[in-house]
Amino acid sequence: MSGFSPDDDDRLSDGYLAGDEARWVPEPPKRAGRTAFARDRARVLHSAALRRLAAKTQVVAAGESDFLRTRLTHSLECAQVGRELGAALGCDPDLVEVACLSHDLGHPPFGHNGEEALDQVADSIGGFEGNAQSLRILSRLEAKTFSPEDGPRPGGPVGLNLTRAALDAATKYPWQRRAGTHKFGVYVDDLDVFTWVRDGAPGERQCFEAQVMDWADDVAYSVHDVEDAVVSGHLDIRAITNSGDAHDPEGLLEAAAEYAPDAEPADFSAAIERLTGMSWWPGGYDGSLRDLASLKNLTSQMIGRFCNSAEAATRAQWGDGQLTRYAANLEVPRDQRLEVAVLKGVANRWVMQRDGAGLVYSKQREVVQELVYALSLRGPDCLDPVFRDFYLVGIDDAARLRAIVDQVASLTDRSVVTWHARYAP
Repeated sequence: MSGFSPDDDDRLSDGYLAGDEARWVPEPPKRAGRTAFARDRARVLHSAALRRLAAKTQVVAAGESDFLRTRLTHSLECAQVGRELGAALGCDPDLVEVACLSHDLGHPPFGHNGEEALDQVADSIGGFEGNAQSLRILSRLEAKTFSPEDGPRPGGPVGLNLTRAALDAATKYPWQRRAGTHKFGVYVDDLDVFTWVRDGAPGERQCFEAQVMDWADDVAYSVHDVEDAVVSGHLDIRAITNSGDAHDPEGLLEAAAEYAPDAEPADFSAAIERLTGMSWWPGGYDGSLRDLASLKNLTSQMIGRFCNSAEAATRAQWGDGQLTRYAANLEVPRDQRLEVAVLKGVANRWVMQRDGAGLVYSKQREVVQELVYALSLRGPDCLDPVFRDFYLVGIDDAARLRAIVDQVASLTDRSVVTWHARYAP
């Protein structure tokens, strides 16, 4: 890689180069002995964007139950899974945790449903994508650091000013918006920092820490969404066993195919049989303390299964030692990828496609889109001061619309409804 600034912290993390720990805007050290990645972790943990995830939908709507997960609790669980898996493979654990804590910061109210709504209203300015929004928050919108007049983005905000490796590790989709996929990791507005982050990276390949984060995310939400579906009463866990039939009476095999389109129904049936045949698979659930413990054991066993298999396969392919940055790829056995696809299908089939959900989702999209239109007509005075500033310095209508989209994306499930009632009654 080239174009690095010297690392500004006192101690390098083992297995990483000075350029990996460089910040876009160099900063003096604040406390001797702490690594750059430990500083990154602290910055994300203390960020307002992370706190807001406490009131944003994971799969079951935020606030529906005191037990169920939000985007924040999911991010914390993802961080625990990713930190341990990354450490076992030689990654800096703080770096992987930063990526896991950061990966959902850009998700708007109402989860992927809100994301779809914002993507439609922002189509003319490059769309909206939660992962691209995460990079925007980390490198622009979150209050922490401003660039000097002779630095990048002269005199402007650079967000949390995380290290190159941290921003790279948090990037699931290291490419711009393009035809054929809704997934991308950067808006045109943010190409300056993205280009710096990816300097020297091999094409569109994820760094190793991002691959660990990506798998930890899949594992955490696929396992825990099943737990939430059972506890919330949306799913009778015995229905999963019944779904292994080739006739797919519950529609699970069809739902799972969305997450592994190259697999056959028989592959999913085999995955269901493997999981439900384990000694730790519950026979039912009645809400008792014993059944709650059984359900919790189920989640622990599945997380261990999915992480241990990835660790073993990666070590078999890439050997011992520290696996960092672009020195290796995370290897996940196909059987475990199919098992995770089945679990994702469970949440899809019994939660996202449950009776009446379509009407709820339609109303949520209306709320988000109508609020964007209303704010566009009303102008900057109704925006929070942070987003008002971005609106006022916008050089054209596209920049001003992006500021409004940033505002709406920052809102929680509850506050977006309140704002809609106030500005778009």
